[in-house]
Formats: sequence, C-alpha cells, structure tokens
Amino acid sequence: MSGYFDAATATPLHPTARATLQAALEDGWADPDRLYREGRRARQLLDGAREAVAAVVGARADELSFTPSGTTAAHLAVLGAAAGRRRVGRRVVASAIEHSSVLAALHRHDDGGGGSALVGVDRQGAVAADEFLAEVASDTALAVLQSGNHEVGTLQPVAAVGDGCRERGVPLYVDAAQSLGRVNVPPGWDLLSGSARKWGGPAGVGLLVVRRGTRWRSPWPEDEHEQGRMPGVVSLPLVLAAAASLQACAREAETEQGRVSALIERLRAEVGRRVPDVELLGDPANRLPHLMAFSCLYVAGEAIQTALDRAGFSVSSGSSCSSSALTPSHVLAAMGVLTHGNVRVSLHPGVSADDVERFLDVLPGIVAELRRTAGVEGI
Repeated sequence: MSGYFDAATATPLHPTARATLQAALEDGWADPDRLYREGRRARQLLDGAREAVAAVVGARADELSFTPSGTTAAHLAVLGAAAGRRRVGRRVVASAIEHSSVLAALHRHDDGGGGSALVGVDRQGAVAADEFLAEVASDTALAVLQSGNHEVGTLQPVAAVGDGCRERGVPLYVDAAQSLGRVNVPPGWDLLSGSARKWGGPAGVGLLVVRRGTRWRSPWPEDEHEQGRMPGVVSLPLVLAAAASLQACAREAETEQGRVSALIERLRAEVGRRVPDVELLGDPANRLPHLMAFSCLYVAGEAIQTALDRAGFSVSSGSSCSSSALTPSHVLAAMGVLTHGNVRVSLHPGVSADDVERFLDVLPGIVAELRRTAGVEGI
C-alpha cells in the first residue's frame, strides 16, 4: 500500500478494524432484534458500537443510524429532511461543490416538485458564509454544506453557516465524509453523514445523524430498524469494525494527521517547484490534512493517472466522485480553474515520507514525457 495515494476514495483497513471484524464474524452474526441469547448478545454489541461512534461524532446514540454506505446516508439526509419539512417549504440550498451523491439527491428532490439553489465558491473552493446565508430564507426546507471538499481539500465555514441557519430556523446538513476520523467537524449542524471506508473502516457502512428536534421523514417505506431511518438489519460485523476503527483514528488523529499534513505540505511545495506550468488547487491553509490537488497544463489528468499507476502510484483524476466516466470535475468548474490535467493525491496513515519522496522523484519526468508526446514541450 506504499504507493496508494487515494485515501479520499477509500482507506486501507485500519488494523483495529481488521481484528474487530475477524472477531465479530464469530460473535456478531445473530439478529439483534431477537430475544434469545444470541440476539441479545448481538443487540448489546450493536448498541455499544452506536454509543462509541456517537461519542466520537458528538451526538446522542439515539440520533445515529447506520446505513449501507455514505451515499445512502447522504440521500437519506437530503430527501428525509426535505420530506419532513415539506409544510415549511420545498427549497434546498447547497454549495455548488457538494459530492455527486448529494447532488443526485437534489436532482431527485427537484424532479419530485421541489427546488434547489446552488451557491458558488471562490477560486480556492470556499463558500462565503454571507453569500450562502443570503439564499437561506423562510421557505428553505434544508441547507447543505460539506465540511471539507473531497477534491481540493478546502474546509467550509460550517460553524458560521450553522449559526445563520439556526437564526432562520433552517436545519443544516453536513457531509462529513472526508473529515470524520481526521479533524473535528465544527458545531452548528443538524444532520450529518459519513462513510466508514474513508476513515479506515470497511466498505458497507455509512452513518446518518439526525439531531433531536429536526424534522425528518423517511423517503422509504416505514421500518422499525435504525430509529426508523434505515430499512433492514445492518451488517453487525461491519458496523463493529467501523466503530472500532473510528475510535482508533480519533485517538491517533492529533499525532497521525499532523504527520500526514506535513507530508501534504511537502507535496504542495515540491510539486509546484519541480513541475513547470502547474496550478495548486484549494486553500493553502484552511484545508483537510490528508488531501491536495493540482492541475498540469498541456496534459490530460487521466494520462498522468495512468502513467503514475505504471510507476506504482494510485491517484485519482477527473471528477473524483465519477472518475470512471472521465467527466470534467464539477468542483473545479465551479471554482473557475482548469478542469483537465488535474490530479488528486490523498494520503492514508500507512504512507511514509519515503513514499512521498519517490512520488516527487517520478512525477516531473512523467509530466515532461507526456508533454513531449503531445508535442507541447517547452510551451
């Protein structure tokens, strides 16, 4: 995993998650809704996992529900809050750089007769709190603002927007997928979602938090599981592994994220110095600790990605949440920066300083060779 630089998509299993998952497969297979001893044991384990995750997130245990993915949680947050506040209004206000899962939920909301407004960002990918709040009015059902951007790393003014939303009586939903396990999410939110595979937990677990007093109605048929928010029984072994890894990451965050942040700063400084005609993306200071992005002129980002893969490094390019389609990034388009030739590097705790130096050694040659092949050398 030394050359795996795409932690923003998925992080290798934390050792604690792996150990917990192996143990849970033996002890956590029963239905927690049954009253016999195996069911009671499963219920005890599930309740413990919920309390552990809630403590890290800063919520009550009964406010938190587990879902099969972060995408599912995002859909439930948007559609459930919009449905719960239908009598107040149908309008949802969001930033233009939300994750594609959030934008997909907004499209569904619009198709169902609702309405949405997307607030732009500056060239560093930051929303201005006053501009965002200017769109939040009495007929607003929900405000949506991610904690940190998944493509360029810029942190968003969650606390300021949350204060303004509270004054207006509008709930704020925060997609915290890139923050949980790494940095604290600012206060002020009413709904929050996350994804276990971003913090070193297993794929197949997301979380949705709905604060008490926040109107929310399930867009799916009624079900008694997960506080009525998620139909069906969750995978208990996966949930236990996710909870254990989030606790471990929270304990290690101060030291480990400081180390990773220093590696990111090294990358930002050296990529800009060693590669000609490159633009560093995102806020240079107010940013997530594990992620950086840059765009290279005169060369396709997918070509850089492919060449780096051959050299043993895994990075992302294109629109990071739909890179298989090789579509231009809606985030970069909203920022008004180059949408082609972009590369995102995101580091997990297993990456070392030596791994970063090897990356810096090979990147300039790869970009130079691609430019030569394209006939743009020296432009």
